[in-house]
Amino acid sequence: MDSVRHLICGAGISGLATAAFGKEKDLLVLEKDLEIGGYCKTVKQDGFTWDYSGHFFHFKHKDIEAWLRARMPGQRIRDVQKKSTISYKGKQIDFPFQKNIHQLPQDEFIECLVDVYFARTRTDGTAPPPEKNFKEMLYARFGRGIAERFLIPYNEKLYAVDLAELDRDAMGRFFPHADLNDIIRNMRTADNASYNAAFTYPEGGAIEYVKALASEVETSRICLGEELQSIDLRARVAKTNKREIHFERLVSSMPLPALLRAANLAHDAAAFSWNKVLVFNLGFDKKGPKDVHWIYYPDRARSFYRIGFYDNIFDADRLSLYVELGYKHGAPVNVEEAKQKVLRDLRAEGVITDHKLVSSHSVVMDPAYVHITQKSIAETARLGRILNAHGVYSIGRYGGWTYCSIEDNIVEAQRLVADFDA
Repeated sequence: MDSVRHLICGAGISGLATAAFGKEKDLLVLEKDLEIGGYCKTVKQDGFTWDYSGHFFHFKHKDIEAWLRARMPGQRIRDVQKKSTISYKGKQIDFPFQKNIHQLPQDEFIECLVDVYFARTRTDGTAPPPEKNFKEMLYARFGRGIAERFLIPYNEKLYAVDLAELDRDAMGRFFPHADLNDIIRNMRTADNASYNAAFTYPEGGAIEYVKALASEVETSRICLGEELQSIDLRARVAKTNKREIHFERLVSSMPLPALLRAANLAHDAAAFSWNKVLVFNLGFDKKGPKDVHWIYYPDRARSFYRIGFYDNIFDADRLSLYVELGYKHGAPVNVEEAKQKVLRDLRAEGVITDHKLVSSHSVVMDPAYVHITQKSIAETARLGRILNAHGVYSIGRYGGWTYCSIEDNIVEAQRLVADFDA
């Protein structure tokens, strides 16, 4: 039996950051795929550069950004000020919707403004009851007009679930909250900044950040095509499709339910739900809309909830899109049928006209967005304590069953190994 002090399951951002930033070099990184990157893989095809989905890096920690850039010699990195809009009844509204209701037709603007005012002001002077779920939070803080025109339909298309099933803080700091003062102030002086108002993107795609992390890990320590199958928690032995490995600590970024099954750890499987996302990367023969990076689509008649423009990041002369469609976990996905519907919807929205599709790629991300609920929060915390007691740590968006950024994954890995090294 092989033996290693640190066994890392997953060669995506979280796993490679754990290996790169820790002092411990007696480690192995297992990756079931034949290449590193996880969902941050990059596809280069017919002169287009695409990721598995739009993975743009929003750095709050400049030291992390500098560390990565120092390990990307010769890579040109684009610094972009994000421009995003919402397609609403044939016109473009600035994002976020709740701060730009003054751009709606007058009757809708008045309705939304009155609703948001009375949602936050109780006539009897009492405090509103606590919100029990995400949908209640939207109604309570923004009123019916804003909630039903954008916040509910858009997020239900994204999550593929009734928002009443999600925890009220399911999106954490990533939800663009705005109070009444913000909304009124924005009518005169636009301030649509959000956590990702500025982002960086390497010309080689998101995989360049992955490669930067991997450059600090000895190549022989990354084991491709090796999948974790089971864990004996008491003996601290992991079984893969190739061997058995004794470990002192195991760090996993695989989806938490899969880790729990591998560890044969009793849990409430119903506490964990998620959606899946079909991503199309589409390349066309000529330029499309300019001066925009994201467009959001709350209209339930449109198949996609969001599209992004790689060509406007690269200043390229051919339209290059990523298009995202949300599905319930377990729902069938007919890729060709969906692609034809996407093309029809893009034409209906005026994104393409007589454009010719010259290249395409698709991938189903499953899981994509986890559903954060009161049950999932409680089970994740309870099970985390049990795993930690046996030297097993589950991290990242899917390992931690949370909503976070790519930078958050790096920070979490740094903190974990700092605790190990202390």
